Amino acid sequence: MEGGYTGRHANIQIRLTEPQGNIKKPKKAAAFFDVDGTLLKSTIVHYYIWMRSAQTPFLLKHLWLVGFLPKIVYYLILDSISRPRFNQVFYRNYRGMDVSELKGLSTEMFEAYLRPKIFPAAMSQIQEHKEQGITIVLVTGSLDFIVQPIADYLAIDSVLAPQLHEQNGQFTGELTTVPLIGEEKAKAVQAYAEQYGISLEESYAYGDSQSDLPMLECVGNPVVVNPGKALREKALASGWEMHEWL
Repeated sequence: MEGGYTGRHANIQIRLTEPQGNIKKPKKAAAFFDVDGTLLKSTIVHYYIWMRSAQTPFLLKHLWLVGFLPKIVYYLILDSISRPRFNQVFYRNYRGMDVSELKGLSTEMFEAYLRPKIFPAAMSQIQEHKEQGITIVLVTGSLDFIVQPIADYLAIDSVLAPQLHEQNGQFTGELTTVPLIGEEKAKAVQAYAEQYGISLEESYAYGDSQSDLPMLECVGNPVVVNPGKALREKALASGWEMHEWL
């Protein structure tokens, strides 16, 4: 299928891209990590503001921020109604932005902004799973080119993330598929597991929000991180492992 979620593994129905290093023998279990709020403290709004600010001349930067901030209220309301719809609408801010420039900026953003925001406990947990021979997979609604430097730094095995359409070297602002949120995260995890012989019953999933719930429910070892009230109550009622990663 044309378009889809990107990752560093061979093609499946959601079209994952080729890995930098192929897994010759499928590992028995995987650990699926949400990114925003679980692996690090940031959001898709923060990513966009950082990149747009980096592209804006200093004297105009504050004027741009003043003009953008009122939109935040609208986005918050939309997110409370439908997170998938919020993602679709918000990513239209990238319309007309240069693909190569943003991919370069994503590396700068990681070094200057994101790396210090990675939770140390998350890095320790990833390392522990690696030592157990478990495949590490990031599953996120954040854009692929933004997440890739994070994955490279942490030596992640695979990334499942949405893409934006490109036209004439610019982003169109439209996703190539439905947002990778809620049930779509679970579907992506299930497709990945089927493709690579992963046992979901023996696998782990880490998430911080209600939108991660379908992914958490499709593995044998769900782990809730920095949860809000609703997810905390669900974790307590279900006897799930729960952590506060600061």
